Amino acid sequence: MRRVLLTGGAGFIGSHVADLLLAEGHDVRVLDALAEQVHSVAGRPSYLAPEVELVQGDVRDVDAVSRALTGVDAVVHLAAAVGVGQSMYRIVDYTTVNEVGTAVLLEALAERPVERVVVASSMSVYGEGLAKDRDGRVVAPVERSAERLRRGEWELVGEGGEDLSPVPTPEGKRPDLSSIYALGKYAQERMALIWGRTYGVPVTALRFFNVYGTRQALSNPYTGVLAIFASRLLNGRAPMVFEDGLQRRDFVHVHDVARACLAALTRSEAAGLAVNIGSGESRTINEVAGRLAAAVGRADLAPEVTGKYRAGDIRHCFGDVGLAREVLGWEPREDFQAGLEELANWLEGEVAVDRVDAATDELRARGLVA
Repeated sequence: MRRVLLTGGAGFIGSHVADLLLAEGHDVRVLDALAEQVHSVAGRPSYLAPEVELVQGDVRDVDAVSRALTGVDAVVHLAAAVGVGQSMYRIVDYTTVNEVGTAVLLEALAERPVERVVVASSMSVYGEGLAKDRDGRVVAPVERSAERLRRGEWELVGEGGEDLSPVPTPEGKRPDLSSIYALGKYAQERMALIWGRTYGVPVTALRFFNVYGTRQALSNPYTGVLAIFASRLLNGRAPMVFEDGLQRRDFVHVHDVARACLAALTRSEAAGLAVNIGSGESRTINEVAGRLAAAVGRADLAPEVTGKYRAGDIRHCFGDVGLAREVLGWEPREDFQAGLEELANWLEGEVAVDRVDAATDELRARGLVA
């Protein structure tokens, strides 16, 4: 493999993938729209390695995609509109970027064959993660009703109303798409896998859990939760936490995610599969908010627990990464506390515009926060 195209490669995850590919001796081309919501400073991001060839263009633009594919041997498709809450009212934008953009790319690839394609999917396709009942049986929880959420009854229950305990979720769980964003990510991965089988190109979909690390878009109020918390803390404000803060997530370091992308470009065993990429551990949102505050020297800013909920949110989801170990020869390496300290050190030189209140007000005005 000589030249790899990264769609959306000038962003948080893509720039780290680019660094790793360059270190492994590959040439890297990036196609990125440099959207203002993600890239608050116009022009080429300063963190993007100078060896990277940057093509500014939209993944929905047939001509831009065709140009970017010239001479390419493999593609890592990261371009996407990201944000569960925002996806529930900017439906056209999210659908065209995530689904139509992927369709444009795959149609162009049918005319310009490559050796391999990796597509970024998301843990959001699972909806609620799996759980077990009092007898130890693993079950899929019932959807949390609006009535229960209004009463502040956050936890998962089974079909008979019995209490459940969350467990790691493997790839075999049936998708439960609770947001437009989740729907689009599932469409991206399925389109790519169907296309790969049809055209005989090895395709792997990587279902990322909550990715964190340096270079996150701090001024984007719809990005990863750690970046949102960091933006608040940099502005002397407490992290805003929905529900009771005891919901559990899986936080995976961006360096581990970049290694997974590289492995998916080279391991034939992963072809045709959707694979979880997570830390294999779960943490409550309250814990994460508190530990980040301590890492940046603002332990005095305890999480602001709102007792509110957002449309499309789920209670618990964390990954079973056994398949990634098996087919990618990959496993998470980065220690969470060390990752937080690295993030805190990077934050010292960053400026963030805290847009969380404005974003929350937007959701509330549309009836998406209660």
